Amino acid sequence: MTKRVHQPREDAEFDFILKMSGVPVLAYFIGTWPKAIEPCRAMDLVVGAIADEYADRLTAVRTDITRCPTATKRYGITGAPSYVLLKQGEAVAHATGPKTSAEVRDFLDSHL
Repeated sequence: MTKRVHQPREDAEFDFILKMSGVPVLAYFIGTWPKAIEPCRAMDLVVGAIADEYADRLTAVRTDITRCPTATKRYGITGAPSYVLLKQGEAVAHATGPKTSAEVRDFLDSHL
């Protein structure tokens, strides 16, 4: 995992990252239950590379559904992995399921 991907331990830390980010935020929600672990781990690599590539125009936040239940509910997350692109704290786009690097780039480029 790259240092460019924030990993909040609780909702307050998630909210702080959103507040302090001067650029859009890609929050990707991960699950720790057995069927979610492998797809979410695969997304760690994808989002880590994207975070490095988009470093000047995006903040990436790896959000554990269990640790950040308020954020999970706020953005309507029902499965993992899921992605929400936030601008000034407001969701502008959602996606769910494992994605390739190209799919994540397309998702971002069409909404940034």
